[in-house]
Amino acid sequence: MLDLNHSSEYTTVKRERVLSWLSEHVPQSRIDHILRVEQMAVELAEHHRQNVEKAAMSGLMHDLAKYFKPAKLLEMARAEGLEIDPVMELHPHLLHADVSAIVARDTFGVQDEEVLQGIANHTLGRPEMTELSCIVFLADSIEPGRGDTPELKALRQMSYQNLSQAVWRTCDYSLKFLIETHCLIHPRTIATRNWFLNWVKSKHHSPHMLK
Repeated sequence: MLDLNHSSEYTTVKRERVLSWLSEHVPQSRIDHILRVEQMAVELAEHHRQNVEKAAMSGLMHDLAKYFKPAKLLEMARAEGLEIDPVMELHPHLLHADVSAIVARDTFGVQDEEVLQGIANHTLGRPEMTELSCIVFLADSIEPGRGDTPELKALRQMSYQNLSQAVWRTCDYSLKFLIETHCLIHPRTIATRNWFLNWVKSKHHSPHMLK
């Protein structure tokens, strides 16, 4: 298992520097969540034979912008040329994933596009996202601190069995919560759910398709 305190260069970033930055920008409760996501991303990456250091980096930096003010999130997103739709205008916190990727790049020098996408996609997902992005998306949604309901237990088990199926099932879980709490639903969550559901169904009919 990757030693999270003594890994090689953590690609382009020293973990201690990121943790120091986090200690000044997010509360301890959020750091605890981030560390659980990092650890779960590592475990899923090991199990699915993905790059463990990339998973750890993405997990550690996925919430860099979580506590940025709405105006700052919108300003940084616009400066980057990101698409800002009406749902994001009303709820700028949905931009924190994309903005966290900007911070990872500009503050910590992360250049690996797969890591940046893992950070950017962890909240809303994205159709056709890589296995690394799937891992970070799942780790954020079902890390142990989220609870221990039967639904979450099933999703955790599924995450080790089939990433694509776990993604669309996790989207269903999130959509159910959003509907029950009368929250706006971002179209990308639905697009992610539909893409991965269709992918799993098509694989059942096309055994020669890539994993």
